[in-house]
Amino acid sequence: MTHGETARASLTIDPAFEVGETNPRLFGSFVEHLGRCVHTGIHEPGHPTAREDGLRQDVLDLVRELGVTLVRYPGGNFVSGYRWEDGVGPVEQRPRRLDPAWRSVETNEFGLNEFMRFVEVAGVEPMMALNLGTRGPQEARELLEYCNHPGGTTWSDLRRSHGHDTPHGIRSWCLGNELDGPWQMGHKTAEEYGRVAAETARVMRMVDPGVQLVACGSSNSAMPTFAAWEHTVLEHTYEHVDHISCHAYYEETDGDVDSFLASAEDMEHFIDSVVATCDHVRAKLRHPKRVEVSFDEWNVWYRRLRDPATEPAWEVAPRLLEDNYTLTDAVVVGSLLITLLRHCDRVTAACLAQLVNVIAPIMTEPGGPAWRQTTFYPFADAARHGHGRVLRVEPRSTRHDTAQYGEVDLLHATAVQQDEDTVAVFAVNRSTDRPLDLVADVRAAGSTRVVEHRVLADPDRHARNTLAEPDRVRPRRLDGAAVESGTLTATLPPLSWNVLHLRR
Repeated sequence: MTHGETARASLTIDPAFEVGETNPRLFGSFVEHLGRCVHTGIHEPGHPTAREDGLRQDVLDLVRELGVTLVRYPGGNFVSGYRWEDGVGPVEQRPRRLDPAWRSVETNEFGLNEFMRFVEVAGVEPMMALNLGTRGPQEARELLEYCNHPGGTTWSDLRRSHGHDTPHGIRSWCLGNELDGPWQMGHKTAEEYGRVAAETARVMRMVDPGVQLVACGSSNSAMPTFAAWEHTVLEHTYEHVDHISCHAYYEETDGDVDSFLASAEDMEHFIDSVVATCDHVRAKLRHPKRVEVSFDEWNVWYRRLRDPATEPAWEVAPRLLEDNYTLTDAVVVGSLLITLLRHCDRVTAACLAQLVNVIAPIMTEPGGPAWRQTTFYPFADAARHGHGRVLRVEPRSTRHDTAQYGEVDLLHATAVQQDEDTVAVFAVNRSTDRPLDLVADVRAAGSTRVVEHRVLADPDRHARNTLAEPDRVRPRRLDGAAVESGTLTATLPPLSWNVLHLRR
């Protein structure tokens, strides 16, 4: 097939074959004390839209529109040197600290209780990360007591003295962050981390048996200790934890757009490998419980463009990692979301890293506007229409070669049955220059009409949204998709993210 020629794809949608129900936590995000994610991101006292508590109302509105359900906090690399006590109590008495992770100055004017106010007004669930790099079980226990115990003890009464009589009731906790990485403060071997994570988990469950705990998996699947790390950590922690984490970031390198658009191939393999390791340890230990996956950091991130030597040092809220995403990046984000949905039986929590300004779907200017990056739209679509039963669809399509992943399908897709009458099809066309003619058998789903075909595409694959042109790239309705005699037909434009809504 020559370039420019229409490619073809097919799939079958049958409610009898399902992956599982999506967990609402699959549509999470991440707020770290890094760059401008917090300061002039979600929190900017004095901004024209600022509420009395300092939260930016324009950002809150976009967070709600994005559909985020869960937010992980406060890191990330930052948490491995963080003293949570610095961020509670009267703001004017809080210390300023150096943050070695990002070579910044942390004012601590925004801390735990400000974050809990943010999740309350944003309508999201908190996921709290613990410092197991430079601290340990004792500090974790004290933080849990501060957050979740009703009162009558030193730490719970301290919370009450800070104006929070009702416990925060935080359920999800990460036992550290990326401690397999030598860049991490308190970097540990798998044996060292497994032991401290297990002891921390035991102590926390003594205080609050209902907490749900995430053990650190590998920082990425290219780590030399990958899989061996998970195996050793889980041997220590299996009976005490509910999840093990995955982290992955992708970027286009050397103009290899075809491999970049197939990044989900790597994510699929990563998830499958971690699940296999979990199940091996489960079998070895003869344990009845099944450990799930928390993919609590994922995104497109242009790490190779970062030069720490040129970044500001020891400033408050410097501009760091403010990637400006293209249409191509947005299509990759959509494909990664499809992968998470296709594995919803084991991936039961996930966090797009991060939420505002730092490799984020939402951008802001200090004292100025907030706007949506291109990547905002596929996430918002998935968060809005991805709740329900993910159906097991196995697309077949024209294939092409990639340098990193060999031959791959041009179509990447999944389907979610939202209710008895409604199915959402999420689909990516990975070709940069060929439309993709899709034919789907929808007889078993009972679908009789296409309510809407929504597409994110642009003739310029490098098109992006900026402060000057915040709406340069936006989704649009596309005509032509139809269901006749139980067969859906639609044409997916080149390099596009597509959502098709089907109804009885």
